[in-house]
Amino acid sequence: MPTKAQRADAMLLLVAIIWGTGFVAQRQAMEHIGPLLFTAIRFTIGAIVLIPFLSGKKSTGKEWRPGIILGLVMFAAASLQQIGLVTTTASRAGFITGLYVLLVPIVGLVFGHRFHRGHVAGAILAAIGLYLLSGDLSGETRTGDVFVMGCAILWAVHVSLVGHLAPKAEPIRLALTQFVTVAILASIATPFFETISIGAVWDAKLAILYSGILAIGIAFSLQVIAQRDAPPTHAAILMSLEALFAAITGWLMLNEQLTPKELTGCALMLAGMIASQLWTRKKTREERAIATDPVR
Repeated sequence: MPTKAQRADAMLLLVAIIWGTGFVAQRQAMEHIGPLLFTAIRFTIGAIVLIPFLSGKKSTGKEWRPGIILGLVMFAAASLQQIGLVTTTASRAGFITGLYVLLVPIVGLVFGHRFHRGHVAGAILAAIGLYLLSGDLSGETRTGDVFVMGCAILWAVHVSLVGHLAPKAEPIRLALTQFVTVAILASIATPFFETISIGAVWDAKLAILYSGILAIGIAFSLQVIAQRDAPPTHAAILMSLEALFAAITGWLMLNEQLTPKELTGCALMLAGMIASQLWTRKKTREERAIATDPVR
């Protein structure tokens, strides 16, 4: 029978697949509607999806405050990501977003996590890769990359917060609270920055439904559930595989092509992600060995 850790790993891998393929839906939606309207609708759908799964127990209210905090961070991250996708590709956005795997250990310092040299090596590799992937530092594509990079930073904060808050709250209610928070904030902001068109929403219906039901309702809920049994850094490496699935899906469905230079950048970013996590696992094993050594 699978252990809790193995079940958590399986859920996090599924999250990566859904999120990676979801970049295509997000990119396609931007051809019809604005990023804030898309965010408002898909998080509303995600919240509705969760309602049938609420337990019959009366809420203790413990989920409200952490859920709102997570929702605020998620709103900022999701908005930056969608704005970036207006001027960058799904595959590039997927790899840049994946940089959060390097940032999670750094953010974890706030919660007392240690900082290892492997994270520095990984960050350097990823930074070089990001430069190669982004190409020219001017122009529309670079603007989109900057927005998505801001999203990556906020996702690192979000993953760390989920790891800190999820074990203390009922996961479905926590996820629902953050979804509702994002939906409300995006709904308030949309009329000030975008034009609302029912026809445009209808044209983007498939992308909206995929993102709302799978990427939000299912994937983010699985993340909250899985991180009750998986530390943030371990969860981050599994979820960062969304970058690979985003590139593959962008190539298969959108015919997005990466130049040899950009492919080299992708490889370096992936190497940075893996290096960071392998070093973390090595140090963790060494620390456990020291802790269990009877001589010591």
